[in-house]
Amino acid sequence: MDLEIRHLRVVCAVAEAGSLTRAAVSLGMTQPGLSAQVRRVERLLGGALFERGHAGAVPTSLGELVLARARAILPGIDQLLADTDRAARRTACPARVRIGSVGAPLLGHLLLAVRDLVPWAELTSRCQYAPAPLLDDLAAGRLEAAVLGDHPGHELAPHDDVILHPLVTEPVFALLPADHPLAEREEVSLARLTEEEWAVPRPDSDRTREYWTSVFALTDLRPRTPYEAEGRQLIEIVRAGLAVSLCQATFIEVPGVAVRPLAGNPLWYRHVLAWRRDSPLAPHGEAILRRVHDGYLSSCATGTTYARWRERHPHAARPRSSTP
Repeated sequence: MDLEIRHLRVVCAVAEAGSLTRAAVSLGMTQPGLSAQVRRVERLLGGALFERGHAGAVPTSLGELVLARARAILPGIDQLLADTDRAARRTACPARVRIGSVGAPLLGHLLLAVRDLVPWAELTSRCQYAPAPLLDDLAAGRLEAAVLGDHPGHELAPHDDVILHPLVTEPVFALLPADHPLAEREEVSLARLTEEEWAVPRPDSDRTREYWTSVFALTDLRPRTPYEAEGRQLIEIVRAGLAVSLCQATFIEVPGVAVRPLAGNPLWYRHVLAWRRDSPLAPHGEAILRRVHDGYLSSCATGTTYARWRERHPHAARPRSSTP
């Protein structure tokens, strides 16, 4: 019989338990079966490894030598087995990287970064209006990464298993019908805008509506909000000339609508990248942030209204590219 790894584990288990009976329980073996195995190992190694008595099993000098070597060898064996297991599972079933996103200009850049940096991963994405459910999915392991967003005073709640990295805080702009008189101006007063009828998102876990309301309250004006809508539907209401609204600074103007800065920059939106600490993306955090940061700057350059605003306010919305 040759010495095997399992024999070393048996010797260590007996020494740690201090008795054959307790070691048998921890190993899921019967006490007679464990005793027989210890005797076989002792015959193989040429001497007694334990002195057995009423006090339990105490290592002999030979036993101490074997234990010292076993305790040095086994951690390396365990690490080898863990590494090869992960490699085998990766080959048999590629790592999944599931990415969620709110409506923001970062998703495409994040997907491209992940595809380049983790090419073996099975990459999928899904979008949702509100960030809170996406953050819950991250914390629960249903997503590996997400593009999120929040507002001052309404920041996303931290989770122990999730890294939140704020990328940039940018101003919120006015969304107007293209033929609206205010669209002729370089920037729009929020007080003047609140005199119009509004299309607003419904109050939910996104908290955008709550944030807008808190800022409106500071003006002592209450806009009329007959239209509740999000995404494409909100844009269509504005395009039809029925209402005004707000949008991200990076929103790309489409025919029929105009995007204008708000005078004094009273509202802000923060873009946040998030990933699980144990996700395949964690080791590539710096590289991902750098690529998404560069992609964001590229998106800013394509939105003429925001590009002009950034020229006038070069330090007001500077991306943060360092990891926490």
